[in-house]
Amino acid sequence: MALDPERRRQLHAMKLRSLVSEYLGDSTQDVVGTDDGALATLSRDRVAALAEERPERALGGALASAVRAAATEVHIFASGSSDVLARRAQLFSSAITVWEVNDGDVTPAVASDTATRKPVPDVPELVSTLNESGLEVVVEHGVIVGEIAGLEVARIISDQYGNRIEVGVGAHDREVFALLHGNMPTVEAIEQVANVVRSHRLPAAEPHPLNRLGAERWLRSHLVTKPERVGASELVTAPPPVQRTNLKEAVPAVATGQLADGTDVVVVCAVGIDLDLIPFAADARLFLDPQATLMVVIPERDAHSILYELADQLIDPASVVPIDNDWREWTSS
Repeated sequence: MALDPERRRQLHAMKLRSLVSEYLGDSTQDVVGTDDGALATLSRDRVAALAEERPERALGGALASAVRAAATEVHIFASGSSDVLARRAQLFSSAITVWEVNDGDVTPAVASDTATRKPVPDVPELVSTLNESGLEVVVEHGVIVGEIAGLEVARIISDQYGNRIEVGVGAHDREVFALLHGNMPTVEAIEQVANVVRSHRLPAAEPHPLNRLGAERWLRSHLVTKPERVGASELVTAPPPVQRTNLKEAVPAVATGQLADGTDVVVVCAVGIDLDLIPFAADARLFLDPQATLMVVIPERDAHSILYELADQLIDPASVVPIDNDWREWTSS
């Protein structure tokens, strides 16, 4: 039986109090349980966080809590992804300690290396089919997909049954489409799904799930088409530092390229307020090009002051670049 959400938050708060007392020798002055863990203010200008659910996303919230409390020291107790958190923590000038919590044992976390580039299937004929169907071909962590305005409508599958294109918006849709239209020629199938998606990802389109999914990738698609909107001369899609697990997961979209003056740049796009955006973006630069300029692009309404403060705390700071709130109304060439 699933725990009541309020009870889960209470348990998270209790667990953080216990960890702080045992491993930091401190008491929590103010602790708040959340769906994902807990946050606490400690004595001596310290804050602590419990990363219980979605632990890889805990760093931004902990740093934001430290900013609000004017704290100079951050401790994160993570039940998973502690190696990723430790890696990202090293990119900030703040004093951050990540602890790995594993079956009652608590030890300092060891930072992992960035992800290894996965091999990409050698399927030029299938890639040509995606291109000739008017799709944007995107390669991330060894997976090749065809997108319309940032939304996946086809994917190249390579398995024990061979190489093929499966059509649909996400895994479930691909499965249903294959059951209903399994005999339809691939090009015709792509056209049918692409036309539906395209009709919803146009300026002035009525609100619909197909123009809410993958908003950050839609924004990236616009910038790849017209990089001058953010002062770049060229941008191409690039993989995130951690692989996205499903189509509904809102993961910032990444691109690389050059600014107008020839400087290499990593651009990270997001839509909506996301406290973990800056740690994610810094990790993306580390993964793709540690020497590049880092630019975080978000709609103006989402450009909360905390993002600027966290961007300035990076050892190599990032630029937060607000764009038009009505970016969905932009036209693409």
